Amino acid sequence: MFHIRNVQMEDLPQLVVIEQLCFSEEEAATKAAFAKRIQMIPDSFYVAEENGEIVGLINGPVIETAYITDDLFTHIKKNPATGGHQSILGLAVHPQFQKHGIAAKLLMHLEQEARQKHRETITLTCKENLIGYYEKHGYVNKGLSSSEHAGEKWYNMIKALS
Repeated sequence: MFHIRNVQMEDLPQLVVIEQLCFSEEEAATKAAFAKRIQMIPDSFYVAEENGEIVGLINGPVIETAYITDDLFTHIKKNPATGGHQSILGLAVHPQFQKHGIAAKLLMHLEQEARQKHRETITLTCKENLIGYYEKHGYVNKGLSSSEHAGEKWYNMIKALS
């Protein structure tokens, strides 16, 4: 059985491996980006762990706007104590552990934490093939994102928390 906890700097090597397995080189967060997120936003960066091994992750800063902008992939700041919009920059589960509900549990955990801190929404961008997955979890497709991250087409997905 796995459990979810806040990220720690010692997790960095495992996080990079999972990210590279789940995303293209252009899409994947770099080791430096993860290190910065661990330092700046450990309160909204969670890992799923099984027998001491990290099998999944979810992370993103709390932002002032309802939609993710590309600058977040390189520039983030500490989260406010309350309010704002919880973004998801990354949700990834090691391929060997996919289809076990780990991503769904990570989403639920982040949502519970966001509700406790009175965040307005949870916001993310995804590719077209994942719209249905997020809709199943209560997110609403708000159409094409202005994001040009990794040269892909992204869709804005929002879940209201109030």
